[in-house]
Amino acid sequence: MLRLIACVLLTAPILASQTLEGVVDIHVHSDPDSVPRSIDAIDIAKLAKKERIRALLLKNHYEPTASLAYLARKEVPGIELFGGIALNLTVGGVNPAAVDRMTRVKGGWGRVVWMPTFDAENQVKYSKENRSFASVSKGGKLLPEVDEVLAIVARNKLTLATGHSTPEEDLMLIRAAKKAGVERIVVTHAMLPPVRMSVAQMKEAAKLGAYLEFVYNALIGPGKAFEIREYAAAIRAVGPEHCILSSDLGQAGNPLHPEGLIAFFKGLRGDGFTVSEIERMAKINPAKLLGLD
Repeated sequence: MLRLIACVLLTAPILASQTLEGVVDIHVHSDPDSVPRSIDAIDIAKLAKKERIRALLLKNHYEPTASLAYLARKEVPGIELFGGIALNLTVGGVNPAAVDRMTRVKGGWGRVVWMPTFDAENQVKYSKENRSFASVSKGGKLLPEVDEVLAIVARNKLTLATGHSTPEEDLMLIRAAKKAGVERIVVTHAMLPPVRMSVAQMKEAAKLGAYLEFVYNALIGPGKAFEIREYAAAIRAVGPEHCILSSDLGQAGNPLHPEGLIAFFKGLRGDGFTVSEIERMAKINPAKLLGLD
């Protein structure tokens, strides 16, 4: 019994030291949206600020969020809020004009360009849906409009996220982005379907200079895809220096973002990751991705 008490006393302070202070969550869904969300952008900004989270990246699959980030910053000063544009059909797919226009939105808080997500060709085929989609490649080559978008991303020092593309497309995107001069790249929830990168492909992406995103949303609910031990094994294989932890929360019925992140960190701590390793993946790496370092 004494041995058990001693173990608890030694472990508790270590777990308690894993806080949200300084965290940068690069995958935050919120209202207003055209699908059900658990909280709006202003309220999640207030909650995150209370938890001393450093920054949030507001994501919407169907509408740009640079304007939302500008307004939320006015309402909730003291936390860094960013937006971006997902190149789905509602903005014309891979549309250079839409990306260029986002760069001109007042405040300059549009920081990220996601390649197509729920309208991606890979997503639509994976879901076996009979509808239109937005492609990034054909015949093993990126489309010309993708190269145009990458040039805009590079010119404006934005961040590229690969969206719901195939692993092969992800690697093509990373190579082309680097060639175009894009400095910051992340593979969107690399393990999660429909992306489903292998460990070898994730290692290749990291070698090319991209971060690999791991999202808490894949560990819970009806859409659960992995156990924490599977994430842990992949992260160890790739290396925490190449990985980013984010929530991908905001769905109705799921925990709110801070609660999910705490659970995520606790699960990884239980699998042997250190405080410094988690801070690298949840604070340092995502800050670099958004150009905050």
